[in-house]
Parts: sequence; structure tokens; C-alpha cells
Amino acid sequence: MSWQRQILRVDLSLGTVAKEPLNMEWAEKYLGSRGLGSKYLLEEMDPAADAMGPENVLIFATGPLTGTMASTSGRYTVVTKGPLTNAIACSNSGGKFGAELKYAGYDLLIIKGKSEKPLYLSITDDKAELLCAADIWGKTVWEADEWIRKKEQDPQVKIAGIGVSGEQGVKYACVVNDLHRAAGRSGVGAVMGSKNLKAISVRGTVGLKDSNPGEFMNVVKEVNEELHGSGNRRGLMRYGTLAMMDSMQEFGGLPTDNFQKVSFDGVEKINHHAVTIKNRNGHTNLVTNAACFGCTIACGRIAKIDPKHFSVKDRPEYWIASGGLEYETAFAFGPVLGVDDLDALTFAGFMMNEHGMDPISFGVTLAAAMELYEKGVITKEQTDGIDLSFGSAEALVVMSEKTGKHEGFGKDLGLGAKRLCEKYRHPELAMVAKGQEFAGYDARAMQGMGLGYATSNRGACHLRHDTFEQDFADSGTVGKAKACSTSQDFVAMVDSAGLCLFTTGTWGYDQFVKMINADCDGDWDEERLRKTGERVWNIEKLFNLRSGLTRADDSLPPRMLNDPLPSGFSKGGVAELDVLIPQYYKSRGWDEGGVPTPEKLAELGLS
Repeated sequence: MSWQRQILRVDLSLGTVAKEPLNMEWAEKYLGSRGLGSKYLLEEMDPAADAMGPENVLIFATGPLTGTMASTSGRYTVVTKGPLTNAIACSNSGGKFGAELKYAGYDLLIIKGKSEKPLYLSITDDKAELLCAADIWGKTVWEADEWIRKKEQDPQVKIAGIGVSGEQGVKYACVVNDLHRAAGRSGVGAVMGSKNLKAISVRGTVGLKDSNPGEFMNVVKEVNEELHGSGNRRGLMRYGTLAMMDSMQEFGGLPTDNFQKVSFDGVEKINHHAVTIKNRNGHTNLVTNAACFGCTIACGRIAKIDPKHFSVKDRPEYWIASGGLEYETAFAFGPVLGVDDLDALTFAGFMMNEHGMDPISFGVTLAAAMELYEKGVITKEQTDGIDLSFGSAEALVVMSEKTGKHEGFGKDLGLGAKRLCEKYRHPELAMVAKGQEFAGYDARAMQGMGLGYATSNRGACHLRHDTFEQDFADSGTVGKAKACSTSQDFVAMVDSAGLCLFTTGTWGYDQFVKMINADCDGDWDEERLRKTGERVWNIEKLFNLRSGLTRADDSLPPRMLNDPLPSGFSKGGVAELDVLIPQYYKSRGWDEGGVPTPEKLAELGLS
């Protein structure tokens, strides 16, 4: 049984740290991580509370499979109310921090209140204490990580923290762990900063206890062999997610110039082939691939910037190997901005990791600023003298750092696309849903993706559902609503178990039933796991409804609904939400206003 059955509760206002038993009744209904964290969040706070106020609750949650022998078991989730969306924020991360928290003996870490002074939380098994962080307040994620390591005097300590962007309330600030892995979306780092909590360091030696380790080992061996032999795994290991760049270009859904176009002439300069080719200085961007804790896929990229590139020419501190480009970072710094400078993209990625910001939200916000600039709405005087025209690598480099440091026009960019465009009176230029910026897929080219953006409980997201197969096969709406809702439930279950979604290119319910049955108490069949995922989705929806969100928030920007797609497989199409939303609500057993019916709530044990 890989629940640790213990929570660590922190009250920053009182300065207290205490352990308590995990609510096992909830664990058996919500499984763990995303689901269990969402249940605790709904019970612990008023969803209508200010996301940046002390009443908000910040939860770090692991799943029952986190830290086990199962592949990709390094995942954890940060659950809170997000300042970017004012909706529930469930932001998932890999690396090693999640497993270490589990090994310290905790399923969840629940943080309440606000400290008067900067603190960091130090956890070593049963010993947990709040320590002064005054010396690292105002420092970057990387600087704080180094300082804590020296203070803790333990090379095995795992650290999750925020940069200045989190301290200053950048709406999409994230929590970075292991230097370049992140709970990246919805502004969870800003919530951490609002509480004056700089970082969490964890060292765990308790380990896990399993009543039947032999059975679990045999099951894991079986399903891992399936994963190991799959083409999906081999592709991710060899190319990472960056191979999606060419796929979206060919399909005609690659967002370019703030989603005004769906194809980008500079793709060959920034795709998965480009990172392996020596440039004219003999420099190669990609150093190696990398894996999170327990992962047999290793989709991560480690990269270096050409020391002669203008971004780092006189800055040897960035002549290092660190987190490289994945598809979403490359899309957000490349096509959507019209930039084809590989080293500029990589530098911006370093800035996101060093300063703790979501690359998707930053890139799409900068894209909105570029469109405002080209329309003459904002000027060089407002942008600190920087030309924000589409295609400017200089703008990307300068603004990624200014935003991270909360300086100059970077303060405006830190608002996120929705608030930025509202400030300059062009809200229609923000490519967001529920205030969160789109990922690297145009909602007009992919009807299922557009529906997923609109209905995602945490705002626009490509990782809350999986309709890729249906979207690539058919540009229409038939079957997309049901595919969206059922995949949302499946993804919620996987997140709650504590594993990575990249396993689902090979694994389905069968494999998760085997692992969870061998790992957890009770009988877990496919129907129980389906209901668990559906329950998680519905409890998130209840949180949002109580936060004040309505049917009107399940929507997309006018560009997606009214402007025909200019090219590609779905040329001439728009996002057909008027057709899909009613079908989606019906498939979920919700009423016409998008509210779960009493019958549905009773069915899921939520009434």
C-alpha cells in the first residue's frame, strides 16, 4: 500500500507545523495527487476567497504510485485557487521532488495563512520547520536553490521554490523544482509568493511500505515491458515533444503571430532536427535527453546556448547545460511570436526556469503585446525602447528577463494576456480561456482541442483531455464532445494516481487497474477508476462554480469563434462551440447551464 497515510500541515500565520492522519475515506474516493488535493482544497477554503489572500490554501500532493517502481512515478501536483483564472489550479510537475516528499512520509503538504516575513520550509522525515528566508528573498530560483543546499549540507535534498516573479505576483509564476522541472500553469508560484514562502526543501529516508511487494513488482515489470517496446516511448526518447512542431505545421494548426496564422516559415530553424545540427560556429544546441524520477521514457531535453549568441555573449553564467526546448516552450517562444532564432528560444527557456514562470503563458502574452504594438496601440516609449514587432528575437530575450525580474514593460507582461489586453482596451486579442493562455494548437483546426480549452477547469490546457487522434482524423464535430469528456476523466485518474500522461500513449485502463490493485487497498476495476476520474472532474467543477464561474466562462476568444482559419487541413473553419458545448454538457449529465445535476452528484457521491 503506497499511501503514506500522513499529511504535513503548515500554518504560516501561526508559524506552526504539524502532522495528521490522511483521510482514508477520501483517499479511496479520490485516489491521490490531483483528486485528493482538490477534495481537501474544497473542504479547507471558501472558493470565493481571493486567490492572492491568506485565505487561499496551497497544497502539494502526491499519488499512491508516486515514488514506486512504476515508470514515471516522480509526479506531484500543486493544487490551489489560481490567480490567473480565479479557478481551481492543479499544476503537475515531474523531476524528483514529488518522490522525495513521499519518501519523507507524506501524501500531502497543506499550507495555510501568510507569514509576516520570508520563510522556507525544511523537511527531513519527521522533522519539519519553518526557517528564515530573508537572505534569498529577491533571489532567483537557481540562487535560492544553491543557498539552501549549502545551508542544509545534504547533497540529496530536493527543492521546490519560486523566483522574483512569484514574490511579485506575476499571474503565471510557477513553482520550479530540481532547477528545470515545474508546476508550471495557472500561477501557483504567485500564490506561494503571496504567502511569503520562498521554497520547500525535502529529504526523505522513510521510504515506502508495501504489503505485497512481490505482486506489485511483477505487475510493474509486465506493464513496463509494454511501455518499453512501444513506438510512442521510442519517439519521445529520441525526439522529445519537439517533433510535434512539424506535425502541427503540416496539419495547419501551428499558432503563428498570436494565432493570426497557422503555419510558420521558420519551422526548420527551431524543430527537433535543428537542435541536433551544428551552427556556423560549430555549436550544437541539444546536449542530451533526460528523465524524471523513475522514468523509462526520458523525453526531457538538456541544451546549451551558443556562447557567441547575443543573448549570452558577455554572460558566461549562462554558458551552461540546462533545461532545453520542448514543444510547448518552442511554440510559445517561436511561431506564436514569429521568432526563428533557436538560441533566443533556449535563452527564454532558461529565463523561465531561473525566474519561475510558465513559458506558455509568457509567450502568448508577449504575442498579444506584439499584436498590440503592430496595431499601434502600444509604442516603443511604453516598451522600454524595444521593438515588439513579430519576429524580434531581441524582444523575446529582453522581455523574458524583464518579466522574470518584474521590471519595466515586464510588469505589464506579468499580468497575463487577458489583463494586458484589457488594460490596453483590446480584450479580443488575448488568446485565453478562463484567463489562461492557449497551448500550441489552434482551436479552429482541432475541434476537440477547442472544446477542451473551453471546458478545462483550470483554463485553456492541452493536458486536461486527449482528442488528438480524433482531431487529426476528422475536422468535424461528430463524437468530439464525448471523446473530450471521457478523456478528461481518464487524464484526471492518471494525474491522481501520480504518474505521467506520456505513459498513456501505451497504457490504458487495463494497466492502471493492475498497478493500482497491486499497490492500494481494496478492489479497483476499470469502472471504479472511471468513476474516480469523473468524480475528480466534477469536484473541480463544483469549486469553480462556487468561485463564481458560469456557463459564460466555457468559451473561446472571438478570433476562434468568428475568424475563418486561413490555411491548412481545416481551412475556412471556426471553433464550433455552439454545437459542441450542449453535447458536452449532456454527455456529462450536467444541465444546460453547465451545472452538475443533483442526479449526477448523487451518482458520484458528491451530494
